[in-house]
Amino acid sequence: MSTQYETVELTLDDEVGQRLDKVLAARLSALSRVQIQALIREGLVTVNGQPTKAAYRVEGGERVQVRVPQPKAFTVQPEAIPLTVLYEDEHVAVIDKPAGMVVHPSFGHASGTLVNAILARWPQLAAFDDPERAGIVHRLDKDTSGVIVVAKTPDALAHLQAQFKARRVEKRYLALVEGIPQSSEGVIDAPIGRDPRQRKRMAVTREGRQAVTEFRVLELYADHALLEAFPKTGRTHQIRVHLAFIGHPVVGDTVYGRRKQRVKMKRHFLHAARITFSPAPNAEAVTVESPLSVPLQDVLRKLPR
Repeated sequence: MSTQYETVELTLDDEVGQRLDKVLAARLSALSRVQIQALIREGLVTVNGQPTKAAYRVEGGERVQVRVPQPKAFTVQPEAIPLTVLYEDEHVAVIDKPAGMVVHPSFGHASGTLVNAILARWPQLAAFDDPERAGIVHRLDKDTSGVIVVAKTPDALAHLQAQFKARRVEKRYLALVEGIPQSSEGVIDAPIGRDPRQRKRMAVTREGRQAVTEFRVLELYADHALLEAFPKTGRTHQIRVHLAFIGHPVVGDTVYGRRKQRVKMKRHFLHAARITFSPAPNAEAVTVESPLSVPLQDVLRKLPR
């Protein structure tokens, strides 16, 4: 069977003088720098239609094409990775996902994911659900921490899916953003779709799907603000895209925010702090919360006011 590829096309405008492999690793968050270098060696990366080298220095305006091999079918293996379970009953479990953990297996992430850990903790989930999903009906980005819900039975899975589709699940995020918003609260109602210039990214586009995020300022600092955000829809990267759209990107977000960060972080400051949902038909809603990690608390404590 021949290898299938996904082609990603980029235009490099803001990275003049930087190495190509470093730029692509920042732009394509699903791939590491080592993986990018391997693709370049294999001739799967071209600049203005020509093969190139990892050390190529960006001049500005280049058209880059990256051919990413698609993962072959594989069996997800259970892995005994420690999990912090915030809530559990016979229907569902709520996990406190750490930053840096990928939720679903994908190219470059066949192991070490939340799904691998879930299948080890609850092996019965492989029997009733797609084993690459393991009862998960929503997702968090790799560097977003916090609450994520797992269905433990087929009925609970269907019930959760219906709630998300009907927008009856309430989610609260905490985000540290660049700059100070003009208003202490607001609603961002702007459609989100694939960025036509960079297909691995999302963007506010006229052709996108409806996306609504409410926000409120919790704390003000000299050059930053801590917000709580309430996504009313579930678009990919929604909060990050919306906050960048209004000129206040999430601190540490090198995809939608600033290339050079004023606050040094190895992740972005976005945390899924609370979720409210019904675990089973006719069951009362439950609210599960995840506190900010110590490293995120330290970031806030060190910010000048």
